[in-house]
Amino acid sequence: MDQVEVNFYEQVEDELLKFAVIIAKTNGKWLFCKHKERNTYEVPGGHREKGETILETAKRELREETGAIDFDIKPICVYSVKGKTRVNEKIDKESFGMLYIADIFSFEKELHSEIESILITDYLVENWTYPQIQPKLLEEAKKRGYLKDMEY
Repeated sequence: MDQVEVNFYEQVEDELLKFAVIIAKTNGKWLFCKHKERNTYEVPGGHREKGETILETAKRELREETGAIDFDIKPICVYSVKGKTRVNEKIDKESFGMLYIADIFSFEKELHSEIESILITDYLVENWTYPQIQPKLLEEAKKRGYLKDMEY
C-alpha cells in the first residue's frame, strides 16, 4: 500500500476545511462505525456540505453515523491527508479536515445513514477502514491530552 501523509495544524483558512472527523466515546468506551459496504471500522465523520460551518458538519455527521442526540463536542486540531487512503482512493493534493472529540450521552434507536452499525468497546479496533490515518488521529489526540481517561 502506498504511503499516506498525515499532518497536524493548529488552524488553516476555514474554506480549506473539507471534512470533519470525530473521535467518539460514550460511558468511557470507544465508539466506532461500520459502513454498510465495508467490513472494517472507522471513527464517525464526513464531508462538509455547502453552507455548513465545520462544527455543523461534525455535529451532523455524528448524529447521522452514530444516532447521537445528546453529546458534547470539542475541536482538537486541523489535520491533512495526502496519498492513497484505500483501494481506488488517492488524494493527490493535501486535503484538510477538523478533528473533534465527542462524549455521547444518549442515542436515537435507528441510524439514518450509510452506517450499518456502531460498535461500543473498551478497546481500539484492529480492522480500521483507514489504517494509515485513523490510528494517527487517535495518537495526536492522546498527545494533546484529550484521551487521558481512555484505555489506549
